[in-house]
Amino acid sequence: MHSNKKALSAELTDEATAAVSEYPISFAIFALARSHRGLGSQLIREAGLFPGQEIILMQLFQQDGQSQNSLSRTLRLDHSTIAKSIRRLADAGLITRSRSAEDGRVALVHLTEAGWKLQPYVSGAWDKLEQITTENLNGEEKAMLQALSQKIAFSIDAHINKHGER
Repeated sequence: MHSNKKALSAELTDEATAAVSEYPISFAIFALARSHRGLGSQLIREAGLFPGQEIILMQLFQQDGQSQNSLSRTLRLDHSTIAKSIRRLADAGLITRSRSAEDGRVALVHLTEAGWKLQPYVSGAWDKLEQITTENLNGEEKAMLQALSQKIAFSIDAHINKHGER
């Protein structure tokens, strides 16, 4: 049994090595995103939130009363993902949903008092995430990472929009 585990581990390592050598940029982005999301999830869990919910709250901290569609566009999330997250946040008592007086088809999202109380926890978690993420980067490297990330996202989004895959 022990030798089977070693063989499986070696096989998985070989597969990962093949992916790294064949698709180095995509694998690096995948690994970075997984690690970043894992740490972020760990940090926001202390506030009783699920991964991704803090991003919605952060948008509402900046501008309360946004439409669900606006949040979806800003956060680059599809309709079903944002709807599910909004429903969970409402069920937790952190936000409320209401219809726009101007257009009844538009759902507006507002923070509740309980939602506003999470602002220091969410900000603190993201401050720590930012600090840990960039602790080994100098100013130039931070600027380069940000610029390259935006350039890659723009390229990917342009392809998605061109082919209607979103």
